[in-house]
Amino acid sequence: MADTTTANLTVTTISLTMAEIGLLNPLPVVAAELDQPYTVGEGVPEELQASARYGVVPNVYPYLMQDGYSREAAPREVPAVVLENSRIKVTVIPSLGGRIWEIFDKETGKQLLHTHDAPQLANIALRKAWFAGGLEWNIGTRGHSPTSCDPLHTAIVHTPDGKHILRVWEYERLRQVVFQVDIWLPADSAVVFAAVRLRNPNDHDVPMYWWSNAAIPETNRTRVIAPADEAFGSDYTTDITRVRPTAHNGYDGTWLVNSPHAADYFFDIDPSERRWVVAADDDGDGLAMLSTGLLRGKKLFVWGQGQGGKRWQEWLSPGAGPYAEIQAGLAQTQFEHLVMPAGAQWAWVEAYGNGKLDPDTSHGTDWDAAVAQASQRLEELLPHEELEAMLPEAIGNADVPPSKMLLHGSGWGVVDRERRRKAGLAWIDESGTPFVDESVTEEQQPWLDLLAGKAFDGAPGFVAGADWEALLSGQDSPEAIFHLATMRHARQDLEGAKDGYGQVIAAEGARPRTIALAHRGLGLALLAAGQDPEGLAELRNGVEADSANTALLTEAITLSIRHGDPALALELNESAPKAGAGVGRMTFLRALALARTGHAAEAAAILREGVEIPDLREGEDALADLWQEVCPDDAVPAAYQFGMH
Repeated sequence: MADTTTANLTVTTISLTMAEIGLLNPLPVVAAELDQPYTVGEGVPEELQASARYGVVPNVYPYLMQDGYSREAAPREVPAVVLENSRIKVTVIPSLGGRIWEIFDKETGKQLLHTHDAPQLANIALRKAWFAGGLEWNIGTRGHSPTSCDPLHTAIVHTPDGKHILRVWEYERLRQVVFQVDIWLPADSAVVFAAVRLRNPNDHDVPMYWWSNAAIPETNRTRVIAPADEAFGSDYTTDITRVRPTAHNGYDGTWLVNSPHAADYFFDIDPSERRWVVAADDDGDGLAMLSTGLLRGKKLFVWGQGQGGKRWQEWLSPGAGPYAEIQAGLAQTQFEHLVMPAGAQWAWVEAYGNGKLDPDTSHGTDWDAAVAQASQRLEELLPHEELEAMLPEAIGNADVPPSKMLLHGSGWGVVDRERRRKAGLAWIDESGTPFVDESVTEEQQPWLDLLAGKAFDGAPGFVAGADWEALLSGQDSPEAIFHLATMRHARQDLEGAKDGYGQVIAAEGARPRTIALAHRGLGLALLAAGQDPEGLAELRNGVEADSANTALLTEAITLSIRHGDPALALELNESAPKAGAGVGRMTFLRALALARTGHAAEAAAILREGVEIPDLREGEDALADLWQEVCPDDAVPAAYQFGMH
């Protein structure tokens, strides 16, 4: 992406100090391991309860995990596109999920988004790798998107009426839909616009999830306002319940610094009200999120003022200061999926700018007055009818072909197009969102070859669906049998999976890597069935069959401890690598296994020396828990306090 300028749109790079994403984890994601939504408590309508039960998936198969990163950051140039006029400057980073990284208000000199030059990768997203800051697009299921850290297909689009649009798009594999975001900044506009379109090419309904998440700076005087008296709240430990954010557990949670721990507030906005949420700092400045009617949900998230919340913020944004998030979604809460009908297209327009509220009113004790003044101010910033009137034009522009391609996303859109063509199934009009052969890599090519009638001899990437299972059933190679077993496993057909894995293990000529993964798959299936000794034995066989596979080793050690055989974990840990991104996790697992085998002093010595786990999961309190177990007389060090409550 060489520097080029088109009207108020500049293609360039920005310098960020961050770690590399690293290699994909080669282990297919087959276990039922996604965190399930919290249970629903008092005061929650049946409609919400039903949509919280709908569309839940066991895992993010066919995606592979992105956990090959470390915390060793280095400066690098990242492709960027800048949209700028006389009032605001907007920076987008297409290679990292198409995220809007900066919205800079020139009049006040303030960044409306939490942004910094050293984002730290961490285990927060559905595929693990994620970083804090900016404004991100989340699709698929509850959690940060599978595409959070992926390059998206990116192009500049010139419309017939002279508009210059930055477009990002991708094929989302979990729901098998296509999404696109068109971003534009009119001359002299105080707000930047984003038109989102989702298309379901399937001949069946799909559960749909979308949330646009904006990280905002947290100051001692920042308050978040939305046109609702009540919300559906969660504090990451208890049920979802109806709450009053301004009087919740003895404090006003709309002030960011009042919450003692992490919390979500999903504002219960009346359907007759305009959909908005806005932040206001000491001067009344802050990000306003506005949308057309389809984007119903509006949310506030805070990390809280506890040690764990502060530790997470420093972990994610070293030296960049605290932040919170305001968000907008299709459903009322993030625990829900909506039914997207077969062949449907959904679209809406979002707008972002400085709310510039009156600080006295927005920070006053009269919530109704604060809401009324914010509503009036946002109507002045962007009239509701004007925003709604943009939707038909945005839908029309969505199919205008790209004028200049900037970046290729994944080749999976090409693969699914060809699969559908072979099966005689409908597909989208690609005029505005082409999926081109240049995006195809070694992950996708074997599947295209299979569609073309060639023999299947394995692939590093994975696919899902009845079409693929039928195609593989006609093949007799160990690789085909393995992938078929994996597909069955991912959809929790454990008996079918075990049968297939067994065939691979017994097959002549199977590759060592495939045999190792078959042992691993069989082990996971046995563990899921409650056959712990047999399952752990298969995991051990997998490690022995492919001793260089660090991901396999890490998983086997973790599950050995979890399923009651820490001695096996210690034995396996002896072969762990002494360098690389996974060393911190391996060191912790060794300490945990030592504690579980009665060697508390040795475990304590490891923790006292210092352990850093790059892929520590959000809400994972394992470091603090182990410290309290093996060093009961000493306070947990701040570096180990990641508890969200």
